[in-house]
Amino acid sequence: MQKTLISLLCTIFLLCALSANTYAALKDTIRFPSEDGLMVTADLYIEENDKSAPFIILYHQAGWSRGEYAEIAPRLNALGFNCIAVDLRSGGKINGVRNHTAHRARQKKKNTSYEHALPDMLRAIELVKKQLSSGKVILWGSSYSASLALKIAGDWPDLVDGVLAFAPGEYFNTHTKTWIQDSSTHITVPTFITSARNEKPSWSDIFDAIPSKHKTSYLPPTPGNHGSRALWKQFPDNGGYWMAVEHFLTSNFKR
Repeated sequence: MQKTLISLLCTIFLLCALSANTYAALKDTIRFPSEDGLMVTADLYIEENDKSAPFIILYHQAGWSRGEYAEIAPRLNALGFNCIAVDLRSGGKINGVRNHTAHRARQKKKNTSYEHALPDMLRAIELVKKQLSSGKVILWGSSYSASLALKIAGDWPDLVDGVLAFAPGEYFNTHTKTWIQDSSTHITVPTFITSARNEKPSWSDIFDAIPSKHKTSYLPPTPGNHGSRALWKQFPDNGGYWMAVEHFLTSNFKR
């Protein structure tokens, strides 16, 4: 009886160890320098060993961290997309995940306003294109980072192959109130925009300015949620968002 119990415990331990190793292979935390030398933290979610697989760069919303994508990135992996979730210098903590980039920025007395996260985003793209992927690169933003993702697609059109923007808007203290809209007039890659239902006025002019023939949007029949958290399983209406996202991704980037 004792031998049987020991054998059973050993089997459980082995299964737990295998499960842990499988997860570790899926997720790996890395650091890389931004333009000003600030170290940026990011989580890699690599499902496809083939570098030609499409690659999604995930940016979080205001006050949050890469933890916004803890349950989203694995589902994107299952669809055939490799991912990296990036801590930007403007952020905080979510889902128990601390924003290490923002913490370092505050320690070094760096400016952490929304627009100052733009170099972090650009460096993440550079990292992916130089070291991680030879395939299509897709930007995914949430709230303020959704706006900056659209700006990148408009101002640096050769860097990206598509954009998903969750609740973008003109959130910035810049000299113009149409900072994002002006950049959006140059977007030619496939673009997807969504938000909570009552947030459409914040991005409708931006969407209308995009000349891409492959732009699409989704508004839930329910009130919905702000940013990428709309996809979290805790929200009953996440299914509609996921259906729209999956259709956009598979229609434009599935190999």
